[in-house]
Amino acid sequence: QVQLVESGGGLVQPGGSLRLSCAASGFTFSIYAMMWYRQAPGKERELVAAISSGGGSTRYADSAKGRFTISRDNGKNTVYLQMNSLEPEDTAVYYCKAQRDSTNYWGQGTQVTVSS
Repeated sequence: QVQLVESGGGLVQPGGSLRLSCAASGFTFSIYAMMWYRQAPGKERELVAAISSGGGSTRYADSAKGRFTISRDNGKNTVYLQMNSLEPEDTAVYYCKAQRDSTNYWGQGTQVTVSS
């Protein structure tokens, strides 16, 4: 069955870095665009970053530009989110999503907490 499993979240101090991973299985990963979303308590889920199926195109939320980098390894069926210069406002549950046409698959999320 389809699985998206996020990992790499945790507690980090302001200014620190984390690298999130999302391992995919059960579908043809290489033909799906991949996204990272996040949802903070009391807020709507928002798109953080997206990458095309081949990895040649990326886009970022304004809040992520210059600090976060999305990448993928189609040989490992994994998408990554490198997060640098983290701020308390980045605290949220981070989710990965696979998308192709009207088909969407979601992971279960990983908690990122930025606090001193």
